[in-house]
Amino acid sequence: MLTWKDIIHFATKGNSTPDKRMEKSEGEWKEILTAEQFRITRLKGTERPHTGELCSIYDVGQYNCICCNAPLFDSTIKYESRSGWPSFTQPIKENAIKYVKDTTFGMVRVEVLCNTCDAHLGHIFPDGPKPSGLRYCINSEAMKLEKENE
Repeated sequence: MLTWKDIIHFATKGNSTPDKRMEKSEGEWKEILTAEQFRITRLKGTERPHTGELCSIYDVGQYNCICCNAPLFDSTIKYESRSGWPSFTQPIKENAIKYVKDTTFGMVRVEVLCNTCDAHLGHIFPDGPKPSGLRYCINSEAMKLEKENE
């Protein structure tokens, strides 16, 4: 189980190696993503709180990257954080997520990216539930839910 100490280590010392990498040009990403998905995942945008389609969905399944379909989170670790964005306590596996120190907007945060394609997903905070204490705060537009029955 990852802890905040692990996250800070990854953000400052380097991330786990992904199982595979996917790289595309800006034009190629624009061809496969909606304008909003492109703005959030490729330009590091964010959706307004409580507006994302996946905020209130708790179906059983797996959350995959909207850009490359890499598995990111399992529905069993999703929880209601009241933050306005889908929240998770752990990634599906340690090397699914890349962590980057983010000093925009005059504060220090840790940005989370898909480790396969570098899509911006959101941020992580140390104010989640026990036992990990982590809250992965993720944009709905950056993921798609692959329901277990589908």
